Amino acid sequence: MRLLIATSNPGKASEYRAALEPCGFELSSLADFPPLAEPQETESTFRGNARLKADYYFEQLAVPCLADDSGLEVDALGGRPGVRSARVADSDRQRIAVLLSWIHEAEAQRGTLPRTARFVCAICLRLPEGRIEVEGTVQGQIIDTPRGSRGFGYDPIFYYPPRRKTFAELSPSEKNRLSHRAQALRRLLAKIQTSRQAANPRRPEKKRKGSQSEASRSSLRLCNLA
Repeated sequence: MRLLIATSNPGKASEYRAALEPCGFELSSLADFPPLAEPQETESTFRGNARLKADYYFEQLAVPCLADDSGLEVDALGGRPGVRSARVADSDRQRIAVLLSWIHEAEAQRGTLPRTARFVCAICLRLPEGRIEVEGTVQGQIIDTPRGSRGFGYDPIFYYPPRRKTFAELSPSEKNRLSHRAQALRRLLAKIQTSRQAANPRRPEKKRKGSQSEASRSSLRLCNLA
């Protein structure tokens, strides 16, 4: 399947390529097309903005299009920065500084607050026959001192307790298995597989209750998501 990854964020594009190219997708990016004005992300939810972008680029370029909207929700800030995560400031370093200043200000006013947070990723795949929409999340905590040199965005201050590392300390292969984007991609690939099976029915594979089929597990391993 030829697929446009509708993002100008090189970090996102790299993660999608690492996950989807081994699955046989022929990927292109916005850089492969004549310049287009970016759509205004006017929706109040990640899902709404992902759909808005996927529909826009599909209608403009007439190719199957995958778009996402993702960001960070911090409980101490009532879910901010949320859909405005990328618009908090002009650079990753500045965004981190602004976010930490918001948390410190809130703690100065209200005392010690939970540092729990989550990354959220909503994906919309726009096809000629309709849309496939999924969402993934990963839970963590916000720390005061950035750690690690990998990743992008808020990764250096997003601590992931199961690995005792920030997302910026994870290897690319670890992050591609654990991230909110990986969770959403798993669901997307499962829905694509289901739709293909519905279009080309065959005898169902026998499997134990509550377990993935070997074919499904092999597909996820191939796509660097298992």
